Formats: sequence, C-alpha cells, structure tokens
Amino acid sequence: MTTAEQPITIDVDGVPVSAVSARPPGATTTIVVAHGAGAGMEHPFMSGFTRALNDDGIATLRFNFPYREAGRKFPDRPPVAIATWRAVMDVAAARAAAAGHPGEPIWASGKSFGGRMASMAVAEGMQAAGLVFLGYPLHAPGKPEKPRDEHLPGITVPMLFLQGRNDPFAQPTEQLDDVVARVGPNATLDWIAEANHSFEVKGAKRPAAEIGAGLAVPVAAFVRAHSPTIE
Repeated sequence: MTTAEQPITIDVDGVPVSAVSARPPGATTTIVVAHGAGAGMEHPFMSGFTRALNDDGIATLRFNFPYREAGRKFPDRPPVAIATWRAVMDVAAARAAAAGHPGEPIWASGKSFGGRMASMAVAEGMQAAGLVFLGYPLHAPGKPEKPRDEHLPGITVPMLFLQGRNDPFAQPTEQLDDVVARVGPNATLDWIAEANHSFEVKGAKRPAAEIGAGLAVPVAAFVRAHSPTIE
C-alpha cells in the first residue's frame, strides 16, 4: 500500500521552506533526506528513494534548502544550510513524538551537497541517530588536493557512504577509502560498481526514480542494523 505524503512548511529563521513527510503504519524510525546542489526535493531520484523507504516501513521527511525554495541556483552557504538541517530535524522529531514515538531514531541523509551539510551540522552538535551519504562530494571534480573531509573523523554516530566507483567527486577512489578508514569502525563505505555521481551506470539506463529506489535497499538494511528499536 502506498504511504500518503503530506506537504508541510518548515520555518528556518523566518524563512519558510517546503517539505514532504510520510509515515507508514508501524514506522519506528525516520530518515530525513536533503537534495543535492542541482535539484530539489521533488526530483524523481529523491521521491523514488523516500517512497521506497516508506514501502519498507521507514518514515521519511524530505525538504528544500532556502536557495532552492527561492529559485536560486547557487547553494546556500554552510551556516544557512546547517540552520536548515537543525530546523528540519527538530520538526522530524516533533512529528515522531506526535505519532506516539518520542525519542525514536532520526537519521540524516542527503544527496551530495545535502549529505555533506548534514555531516557538518552533526559535527557542530546537531543530534542524529546516524548519517547516510548518497554520493559524498569529497572534492570538486578534478581537485582531489582540496578534500572536504576535515570534520568527518570527529563524528561518532554510524555513517554509511554509498558511492559510485566512477564518481568524479571521489577520484581517486583510494582517497575516500582512506577517509573512511580514518573515521573508524562507525563508518561503512559501500562502493557501487560503474556508477557515477548520480548512480547512473553507462549502458544500463534506468529512470532516476528507479535508481533512487534501489539505493533504499542498502540504506534500510544499514539503518535497521544500527537502530535497535526498529522491529
């Protein structure tokens, strides 16, 4: 049965942003999902991912950053993005409590930019049960000498990195292997063969919604393994 989605509006320091909440019957955890720099929460990849999680019994809340809400192309600076993450996580926790599950695990996940901003928010003290990265942008394409990893080793919550082997934001692949090794046992790296930054595989064209839905399978398994309250 398809889980009903509820459009909501979240206040971020006086700026309203759009979000979509969905809670299947029996859900005992929530995954909050942020979009990447180039597409909003309604991109088929995003909706395919969250709806597949709903089908697996996990509640979701996906949202827009303020720049996307305003129709701008250039992503918000980290302070604004982190403030957005904090506001959305507070709303997710409140909605879980209203559903009769106060204190349930609330995970933070994001595509590329959205995931990196989630990790920076957690590094600055935002509470999250864990982090899921859908293509972590370790560096700009062609600039491995400028990695965006300085905050990661200090994070102690469980982290899952889902990464395409052909992702230009993580080449050479050994660089991300090293980062995850330095983070320690709370981090897991799952390489997806032949996939690019959008998890597309050359010669195996699939709709974006299907690609996103496919990633929900390992994510749900990881969350269940690290969230004991899930039945």
